[in-house]
Amino acid sequence: MSRIGRKPITLPDGVTVNKEANKILVKGPKGQLSMDLVPGVDVQVEDGKVVVKRETDDKKMRAFHGMTRALLNNLVEGVSKGFEKQLEIVGIGWRAQMQGKNLILNVGYSHPVEYVAPEGIELATDGPAKIIVRGIDKQKVGQVAAEIRGVRPPEPYKGKGIRYVGEHIIRKAGKAGAK
Repeated sequence: MSRIGRKPITLPDGVTVNKEANKILVKGPKGQLSMDLVPGVDVQVEDGKVVVKRETDDKKMRAFHGMTRALLNNLVEGVSKGFEKQLEIVGIGWRAQMQGKNLILNVGYSHPVEYVAPEGIELATDGPAKIIVRGIDKQKVGQVAAEIRGVRPPEPYKGKGIRYVGEHIIRKAGKAGAK
């Protein structure tokens, strides 16, 4: 049995889970999210806990069992607490600033790069070199953070670029002197 799949998900206060045919709807204080169920995996809500069960024991169903439980746990955590990713900008004179709901990045190009936040995502800056991405959907938060990082990924020689807070960049040695 899947170790992750068999763990029940405890519902925090204010979070409800409803099953409608082949769809799960999770409502909480921060909003609501939904997810389609894989055929062969069943979800049951009983006294404040959500239990994920599978019909058969073949390899594919075991994988779907753990995956469904993990995705459902992300939905419950998202509508109760939300998710956050932090990015930092490393480079002389490089900065980020908010203009309304859009993020303006000055990262060494001849023009500022404007990033429009998708629906359900909140962008913020904490000083000129720190970007905060918040939302209730873990996949969307990660995707937006990756897209912002992709504007100017960190380079290995000087370490300049946009990186996640705490990300370690493996540095390379520069050219050796010609003899």
